[in-house]
Amino acid sequence: MERIVSTALQIVDDEGADALSMRTLAQRLGSGTATLYRHFDNRAALVAHVVDRVFGAVELNGGELLAMGWQQALRTVAHTMFEALARHRNAARLMVEEIPLGPNAMALREHCVAVLLDSGFPPRLAAHAFATFSRYVLGFAIQVNGHGGGGQLDDAQLSAVFQGVDPALFPATVTVAGSMPVPIEEEFSFGLELLLSGLAQLRDDA
Repeated sequence: MERIVSTALQIVDDEGADALSMRTLAQRLGSGTATLYRHFDNRAALVAHVVDRVFGAVELNGGELLAMGWQQALRTVAHTMFEALARHRNAARLMVEEIPLGPNAMALREHCVAVLLDSGFPPRLAAHAFATFSRYVLGFAIQVNGHGGGGQLDDAQLSAVFQGVDPALFPATVTVAGSMPVPIEEEFSFGLELLLSGLAQLRDDA
């Protein structure tokens, strides 16, 4: 099982999510598809294990997170998740299709929701907070490795474009051109702080 899931993740990393099929995996493993079907009912079941393997890289201790305070705990989880998912951007795309429910994903959700509840978030707000938080991290992780590839302009080229626009047509853009484009890691951290501040306000209002 371990080797099968690891190989499946490698296929997704190398060739993309659409390349993963029972037949392709069997070929890579040098076995028949019948062997795979003894472990997984279908491709969806295999994908669920691949997704949870990625979550398994997020090693966080629930007790330590509780001790941090909810904002630092979520900040720590966010950056750890972001780094783990960004390393497997193609696998991260699979998580858009359905909510991850494997044991590693469930444990991570449990830790985060427990921190929120312990910090005074009402149950409904805690559920909404985690759902929004996790989709925020996932969205950035999917994009992080897409920059500069496939004929896209790199940051230096984009900076030149912004600084070269007509100031009569785009005066606001010219004013901020020296700070553009914003590196995606900085966007992530900036947006995360906004999200945490907003959640703090909602908790205090609840």
